[in-house]
Amino acid sequence: MPPKEQARQSDDGVSGLDEWKHRAPYAIHSDAKDFKVRYEGGCHCGRVKYQLSREKPLDAKYCHCKTCQRLHGAPFQWAAIFHKEDINFSHGHHDLGWYESSNKTIEHKLPCKVSCAYCRTPIMDEGRNMILLFPPLIDFKSKEDQDNFAPTCHMFYGSRVVDINDGKPKWSGLNDQSDLLGDSEPDLKKRKRADAEKEADKELGGQDHNNA
Repeated sequence: MPPKEQARQSDDGVSGLDEWKHRAPYAIHSDAKDFKVRYEGGCHCGRVKYQLSREKPLDAKYCHCKTCQRLHGAPFQWAAIFHKEDINFSHGHHDLGWYESSNKTIEHKLPCKVSCAYCRTPIMDEGRNMILLFPPLIDFKSKEDQDNFAPTCHMFYGSRVVDINDGKPKWSGLNDQSDLLGDSEPDLKKRKRADAEKEADKELGGQDHNNA
């Protein structure tokens, strides 16, 4: 074994160069009993195909940030959040490419963008604990299945290039951590303002106490 490869060898005996293939979300579920297939999806050219076991994502959102707009070549990105163990690559997990957008490298460094290395279809965003999948890649069998992936909100709506008046919460940045914009639910806006006022009162109260 070459010295560099030997140095990268992991504790379980799997070479560091191929170690990612044996970890979620890339590890193959060969036992059907171990992985109940609920949905199937794949890239444009068909080299990369995957299965999902979870009926509903943990959450689904529209993201309007500039990075998503540019990398997807679209006004916004529709993303659904899953555990890494919820996906099984049935074909082509060795045909994947990575892109780490912060440093603009193609290393498998988390968090990173994952795409088909042949047709360049964006497959998912891999985080440290979760993955973000793109519902347009999934072959939905019914309207009910697609409704399971309905987005709950818009993020980074302040960077939008198109207005979407759907009544869903529209956050200027990250959800629950920024201002609400557009036609977000009036009651939600009121609660957000009330929470901000309470937080301001707390800070003022603390300053008064310190100055006393």
